[in-house]
Amino acid sequence: MTALLAPILAERSDDVAVIDGDRATTWLELDRRVEALVHALRARGLGSGDVVVSMLGNQTEAVEVALACMQAGWILVPVNWHWVTDEVAYVLADADAAAVIVDARWAEVMATALATSAHPCRARLAVNHDDTTSEWFEDYEGAVATVTPGPIETAEKGGPMFYTSGTTGRPKGVRSALGSVGGPPELFTLMAHSMRPTLGLPDGGGVQAICGPMYHSAQWVFALFSLLAGATLVLQHRFDADELLTLIDAHEVTNLHLVPAQMKRMLDLPEDRRAAFDGASLRAVLHGAAPCPPEIKRRLIEWFGPVVTEYYGGTEGGFISVITTPEWLQRPGSVGRPLPVIEVLIIDEDGNPAGPDRPGDIYFRNLMGSDFEYHNAPDKTASSHRTDGFGTLGDIGYLDADGYLFLSDRRIDMIVSGGVNIYPAEIEGVLAVHPAVADVAVFGIPDDEMGEQVKAALVLHEGVEWDATLEAGLVAHCREKLAGYKCPRSFDLHTSLPRLESGKLA
Repeated sequence: MTALLAPILAERSDDVAVIDGDRATTWLELDRRVEALVHALRARGLGSGDVVVSMLGNQTEAVEVALACMQAGWILVPVNWHWVTDEVAYVLADADAAAVIVDARWAEVMATALATSAHPCRARLAVNHDDTTSEWFEDYEGAVATVTPGPIETAEKGGPMFYTSGTTGRPKGVRSALGSVGGPPELFTLMAHSMRPTLGLPDGGGVQAICGPMYHSAQWVFALFSLLAGATLVLQHRFDADELLTLIDAHEVTNLHLVPAQMKRMLDLPEDRRAAFDGASLRAVLHGAAPCPPEIKRRLIEWFGPVVTEYYGGTEGGFISVITTPEWLQRPGSVGRPLPVIEVLIIDEDGNPAGPDRPGDIYFRNLMGSDFEYHNAPDKTASSHRTDGFGTLGDIGYLDADGYLFLSDRRIDMIVSGGVNIYPAEIEGVLAVHPAVADVAVFGIPDDEMGEQVKAALVLHEGVEWDATLEAGLVAHCREKLAGYKCPRSFDLHTSLPRLESGKLA
């Protein structure tokens, strides 16, 4: 038995652990497959501290790979499956990947990225392997099936490193205590059970639905930590509001994580469909990752009841603050009080601590001593910290007299669309090299469904005329270089952009 699943196997080995769109996997089956995967990758040369890049959907194999890395001392880098070749190739090289595991749906992108980057990998496995991927990848199922499960010798803690975009345009890996290598894997079990109150898991484990992509840190944490606390996982690969309601009732889901865009799509379902939804099993519906319009949240509370909890946090800091339904109804707009292990500091423009209700930069510090850094980016790490160890996500807000945190604005020019962080500099860099573009600025504009959408302000070179053909060409140019969700949804034309002598926009 693996170290992480042993406590659950002792009582529930034949119960279902994971349900995805294809099958249901018991705790015993999951345990044996994780053991076999660790042995298979070790046989291919992987050792302590090596990096495993995965490009997987919300599927059982994503859980298996995560559990293997968590117990074999490997660093897991989950890759966004919307990314194009250039983006994937960058991460392969920057993370120094020793192995890649990809679903066949994205095997062509991964194979091209491997060829483009010429990055050597000791193991390359494809899930749902077929003849079209055989040249580059071994069959994942074959690798697992040909190894005899058995105890994982010299088990040690590994963990994830998530790549999050930066203002310089290229994503950076976030290194934190979650992904540190060394020590007993059971540390994850302790973390999971310590987070039970925040996760809102009922006694006996419950059933956690994951309807957002597990390459995001929040979805990964909700999936893996709920599992290690004994919850059954129900995985939905692509969010579909109608199907999600069916899954909740069919599997008696107790716990759910949403982003505001998903909340709105559920509320936009026809009235008769919403009326047919039972939802009596729900115990906790947590949401975060993007600001939620108060009216959307009120409507969800009216529908689901007082089970809606909001959190503030990020890949770098984990959960920073939490607010329950009763608290939020008393303080609409707040993201709650800091967790007991988190200290929050508001710093005004003069660099001094701000008093109650006075906005400033939000800094936080984990009282347990854990911190974060950006992989291969010491300058970015330093700029995100104060000398006293407090770090920031780049947000602006204030604390009220009772210690409740409110968000006011974002210091960095981040666009949050559907709960996904998008940084303008990366998009500007792609548009700037198009032969028709003289200058460009990218920013977010309000979107009723997604929160924000990407807009590009353009200055064209002299003699270039704007028409449908040029617009289509710019869109195609972006889609070749960027994942689809990063591409501008609209363009504005200007004769010039208001820039300072430094080159920055005024």
